[in-house]
Amino acid sequence: MRQIERREWSLSWAAIIVTLLLTAGIASFAVEMLHHEDLERSQLVFTVRGLVGAVLLFDLYVIYQQFLLQKIRRQLVEREEFFQLINDNAADMIAVIDTDGKRIYNSPSYQRILGYDAAELEATSSLDQVHPDDQQLVSDATTEARRTGQGRRIDYRMRHKDGTWVFIESTASVVHNAAGQMQYLVIVNRDIGERRRLEQQLHQSQKMDAIGRLSGGVAHDFNNLLGVIIGYGEILEESVPETDPLRTSVDQILKAGRRASSLTRQLLAFSRQQVLEPKILTLNAVVSDMEKMLHRLIGEDIELAIQLEPRLGSTRADQGQIEQVIMNLVVNARDAMPDGGKLSIQTSNFEIDQKFAEGYAYPVVTGPYVLLAVTDSGTGIDATTQQRIFEPFFTTKEKGKGTGLGLSTVYGVVKQSGGYIDVISTLGMGTTFNIYLPRSAQSVIVEDPAGQPIATRGSETILLVEDEDSLRTLTRDLLRLKGYTVLEAANGAEALDLCGRTPEEIHLLLTDVVMPGINGRALADQLKLKRPEMKVAFMSGYTGQRVGQKEILEPGSFFIQKPFSREQLASRVREALDLPVAAAPAAKS
Repeated sequence: MRQIERREWSLSWAAIIVTLLLTAGIASFAVEMLHHEDLERSQLVFTVRGLVGAVLLFDLYVIYQQFLLQKIRRQLVEREEFFQLINDNAADMIAVIDTDGKRIYNSPSYQRILGYDAAELEATSSLDQVHPDDQQLVSDATTEARRTGQGRRIDYRMRHKDGTWVFIESTASVVHNAAGQMQYLVIVNRDIGERRRLEQQLHQSQKMDAIGRLSGGVAHDFNNLLGVIIGYGEILEESVPETDPLRTSVDQILKAGRRASSLTRQLLAFSRQQVLEPKILTLNAVVSDMEKMLHRLIGEDIELAIQLEPRLGSTRADQGQIEQVIMNLVVNARDAMPDGGKLSIQTSNFEIDQKFAEGYAYPVVTGPYVLLAVTDSGTGIDATTQQRIFEPFFTTKEKGKGTGLGLSTVYGVVKQSGGYIDVISTLGMGTTFNIYLPRSAQSVIVEDPAGQPIATRGSETILLVEDEDSLRTLTRDLLRLKGYTVLEAANGAEALDLCGRTPEEIHLLLTDVVMPGINGRALADQLKLKRPEMKVAFMSGYTGQRVGQKEILEPGSFFIQKPFSREQLASRVREALDLPVAAAPAAKS
């Protein structure tokens, strides 16, 4: 614009100067004619032609300048149109304010993001929509920009037209006048609500993983101690008559130990470090088998509606743990409906696509899934509570009415099964938990019911590998009481050395899964190369991080859940020994 103005002024001054020159020329020619009447005609013609030529040259110059001006105007219009196109389609909000804070310009994106039109914004100052708690921050940033001539980036909240608050990231730039003083402040505001939500999800995921690692480590060590307490407690129980006054104390020790064992299993479920026995199953069959029990669990004042997809795909999971997931969600829903209500359990096939996966702050594998949705019409869950709902020991129930491990167990089982879980809830409107489990292409295998009761005694040789001394001693004594010959090792290296020095047949390797040095899976693989006829059983309540990425056992593998009772130990050992060699594979990562 200034270039056009300069050119127009130049052209005007040139016209004035040329006009004055022509006028002076004509005047001088007229004066000369008055004083020299004898001036030759040829000189007059030459002079007139010269003046006419000068006029024509000036006209050409004017035409040329007008052409340039028109070209510049056209470029300016194109630039304005291009700027308007960018401005109208910019995702960020752009504002220009003067030194008094008055709005000079607001981009159309203000209406799209905050709901205000241009007239509404012009009638207010730049601070009117800013959250009261953030106004001082914005004022300080503006003052600093005036003082230093440079703006800085700040985050604050602006009120939407509907009354909600939008998180804004704001960057200011100072425009100076010819004197070098601040004339305008150009502010670019960006809606960062979605980014903040994703950051919070990522923070929550990292926090859950950290809590899970801590919980898993504590539960693993505690399980070994509980195994010793329960094992020796059972020995005392057998030796102390029921009429003995100490029998009550022994019973209470065992009761407390078994209750603690249940708590550690829930901790391990949350931390995704429990040992699972996955198999191909359908959620329809699991829900149908539990229906009668669920009716008794929720009571008569709650209506139970079950909607099962007839063509539901199968999934690979631990049936017992899936039953625990459903049980925990139903109990949670029941407690959210103290005055009765409706509980709905639905199954369906679901396809996770890229758009759905982008809604999560962590990587989500796209593909086919089966969906289990549990919905209640209860009190609902506020947004703050939803951020912590899966944390272990977090509960909103009264003291003594909840351990805070129900939903954390659900979370752990679902994640360890390769699935995902989310919660949708509004206060007063109820809650829905959606569980997505990977769909399997395999068919469900119908297993035969158990046959004759399994014996608990034997005379075979067992290689026992356990790094916890007290638990290894207890397990050795319990197995010897059942008639077995027991070779014991404190770790994988000792077991390999002991196996190499033992010429006799070793019928069973009974090993812990997580040990320092060589873990149970690696030990089993190495020993099976030397003694392919040897069978394998694992003792574990925890898979840990070094066993493998999936942290599960192959179908048919044997393990004994820690802490175990002497009868559980004896029956599982006998069952592993009685199976063919091929039916007792090692753990798989």
